[in-house]
Amino acid sequence: MHPVLPRATTLLVAVLFAAAQMVVHLVYFLHMNRSSEQGWNLISFVFTIVILFIIVGHSVWIIWSMHYNMMAH
Repeated sequence: MHPVLPRATTLLVAVLFAAAQMVVHLVYFLHMNRSSEQGWNLISFVFTIVILFIIVGHSVWIIWSMHYNMMAH
């Protein structure tokens, strides 16, 4: 109700904490590391991240395109 930090700073802090939490979960709970035994787990994780970026990126592109075309007419 009474912000202590500016909105942009609060968003940046939240994103940084979220990224740190993801790294902690991947390393300590899923035991993902760069050892040779974890190669397939790392490859599947990277593949999942790439697919997610493709889906989210295309979704944002489609929504932006629809918004632009609807507002132009």
